[in-house]
Parts: sequence; structure tokens; C-alpha cells
Amino acid sequence: MNKLLILLCFLTATLGAQQNNPKDAWLEKWQNSKDYLVGIAEAMPEEKYNYKPTERQMTFGDQLLHIRRNMLWLGTTYFTTNDFDRKSLTVNPPQGKEAIVKAITESFDEVYGYVQASPEESLSETISFFAGPKSKYQILNLLQDHVTHHRGQIIVYLNLNDIEPPSFVGW
Repeated sequence: MNKLLILLCFLTATLGAQQNNPKDAWLEKWQNSKDYLVGIAEAMPEEKYNYKPTERQMTFGDQLLHIRRNMLWLGTTYFTTNDFDRKSLTVNPPQGKEAIVKAITESFDEVYGYVQASPEESLSETISFFAGPKSKYQILNLLQDHVTHHRGQIIVYLNLNDIEPPSFVGW
């Protein structure tokens, strides 16, 4: 009976893993990343959106807008045929907590749609990138790493203001 249970667990795990291709796994992680970052953005009171721990760092709100610009740049440039207009994101950026949270949420959703619409086989294509040739899979990793990098910074901002960050949303 014990061997049968182990075999059943192994088969269930193997079948589950086969249903989840790399793109689907990334999309799931991207959704969780969105939920976590939005939770962090909502945890910070609006009056603290201009907080920055030192003079050389971005404010909490600027960190969120920086994340947004990067994800839209990478998502638009490498997963669509659209031209990316960086200036449109910097001329009149969202102001205030509500507008920034809405913009972050919409940007995550926009990039999710771009990647979801990309054929699985296209993700192994090599593209020209300022840091040298990269695959689109590498760009997906960069998208997530950049969000994680800045999210880690703003978690510190919450802690420095004695605000408990939301529980981690992982896989």
C-alpha cells in the first residue's frame, strides 16, 4: 500500500508538471508578483508615497512608477510589434496612491496579455538587446527580476515606517 501511494504521488506530480509549460509557469508567477506588489503598494499610506530613506534613493511612489516603465518597455518592445513610447510615461505620470496602484495593476495585466499572446516557440528566439543577444525567455526572467529587485527595496520602506508588509505571494 505504501509503494502504491508513493507511485500515485509521483505520477500526479509528473502529470501536473507536464501540463505547465514554461510560459504558463511564468504567467502564473507574474500574476502572483502583481498581487504581491499591489498589496505592498496598498499597504503604504498615501502620505508616505513621497518617502525615501536617503536622498539618493527614489521615493516609494517613484519606485512603483520605475517598475511600471521598465515592465512596459520590456513587454512592449520584446513581445509586441508596437513601438514603445517612453516619453508618454514620463510626461504626465500618475499622481497619488490610487492612480499609481491602478497604473501598476494595468501594466502588469498589459504585459501578461503580451506574453500570453506570444507563441511558446517564439520565446526561444534570440533578440537584439543592449546587453547583447538574449532569448525572449531571458527577457521574461529580466522582467521578473527587475520587479523583485525594486519590490525588495520598497518592502524596506514599509518596515522603516513601521508598516507590516503583506504576506509573501509566491508560486
